[in-house]
Amino acid sequence: MPVITIELGAMEGKEKKAELTRALTDAAAAVTKIPADKFIVLIHELERDNIGVGGKLLSDIMK
Repeated sequence: MPVITIELGAMEGKEKKAELTRALTDAAAAVTKIPADKFIVLIHELERDNIGVGGKLLSDIMK
């Protein structure tokens, strides 16, 4: 089974995660012609204190 893994800052709400999962699955299925029900989506959420952009923590940037 194909696996899609995405790492991003923490998301709010189960609904947004479901929407992201559907969108990623639909796009990958359309491109690869693999049935959507074969895909596994893993969402790795990272705290903003654990993400650096341009030498600064994302938590500081987003204040």
